[in-house]
Amino acid sequence: MANNILEMALERLEPNFSPSTISAWFDDVTVVSFADNRLILHSPVQFKKEIIEQRFIDPLQNVLQELLGDPVSVVVVTGEYTAPTASSSPYDDYTFERFIVGSSNKFAHAAALSVSQHPAAENNPLFIYGNSGLGKTHLMYAIANVIRKTHPEFRIIYVKGEDFTNELITAIQEGNVQAFRNKYRVVDLLLLDDVQFIAGKERTQEEFFHTFNALYEAKKQIVLTSDRPPKEINTLEDRMKTRFEWGLLADIQPPDFETRIAIIRDKAGKMGVALPDNVSTYIAENIQANIRQLEGAVKKIKAMHELMDEAITIELAENAIDALRTENPGLNPTPERIMEAVANYFYIPVEQMISQNRSKDVAYPRQMAMYMIRQELEYSFPDIAKIFKRDHTTVMHACNKIEEERKNSRETEDVIKKLHNNIRGE
Repeated sequence: MANNILEMALERLEPNFSPSTISAWFDDVTVVSFADNRLILHSPVQFKKEIIEQRFIDPLQNVLQELLGDPVSVVVVTGEYTAPTASSSPYDDYTFERFIVGSSNKFAHAAALSVSQHPAAENNPLFIYGNSGLGKTHLMYAIANVIRKTHPEFRIIYVKGEDFTNELITAIQEGNVQAFRNKYRVVDLLLLDDVQFIAGKERTQEEFFHTFNALYEAKKQIVLTSDRPPKEINTLEDRMKTRFEWGLLADIQPPDFETRIAIIRDKAGKMGVALPDNVSTYIAENIQANIRQLEGAVKKIKAMHELMDEAITIELAENAIDALRTENPGLNPTPERIMEAVANYFYIPVEQMISQNRSKDVAYPRQMAMYMIRQELEYSFPDIAKIFKRDHTTVMHACNKIEEERKNSRETEDVIKKLHNNIRGE
């Protein structure tokens, strides 16, 4: 009930805050308790807690009053806070038992399970990589949950790369860097999510380099996640790449059809919604990018079913997924969407993409669009050539050129990252 109230409140905030903004600050926020018109939320990161208190408390309390009819106070806590009605961990739902294993993630699951059973043994560090929404963070939490039970004396820290950087900046501003070092260099298990965010930040990399060395030499377990393998994080220092490769690299790919079906059924079961087999199949065929999007589809179908009192049919599922695509067209990007995103970024008309204009102001965005279609959709060179009415060798040259720039230019890497986010609606 309490978790549903939070979800409903966050949905009401979307006219004022974008879905990506809400996700950024609330993706790992959990409900501790809701009683006596007091909603207690848990944020694992102090920095996020502060931002939520500054920007979101008042709007949250307003929409909660609209939903419930009575004033509700919202409190955000961090650290090891528990309440009598709360579970022992904010992440109890993220277990190995609840992780749906398929061919696309079998190795990563096995590697994470091994680390949870034998921390700081052979697989240290464990580096899990893959696109957003495929279960990397779930495996991190699952490791922490096992170790918390088998080694209750262990000191465990989970932190995102971006938050690690922000904490360091605050420590530098306050002249308290030693306390920052003491916090991270005495743990038994360090879980650093989205490590790619420290790349290109010299001081952060320097601090993490020494933190990594201190923990590794003390035989403490380190688990890292990223959206790509170390060698492809172009602005990451070579010495960091080398250390990340000391242990075990495990990738997670998008789930295959059978795994998507299993995930959909699992999510539906937890939400208490009975999906006919043909509806589950329809969702699996139409949403292929990541687990989070599959869960979003089931939630949307459930909401439309309950709010509009309609039977769960293929037609309802189609309407629900169409609504999701309207809210987030990045679910299934098309060449047209990619071209539009690139054109908007470089302030040129989309029509110029397929024109014969060879000026630098048009040629470079055209090459970038070709590259992004290749990256996002894995189209062949001839298929991309047809879109732009060019020869396939022209497309090959464009993609090779952008890829080479990406390896050697932080600026190009940042542009590609921003374009990816714009295309995917993240």
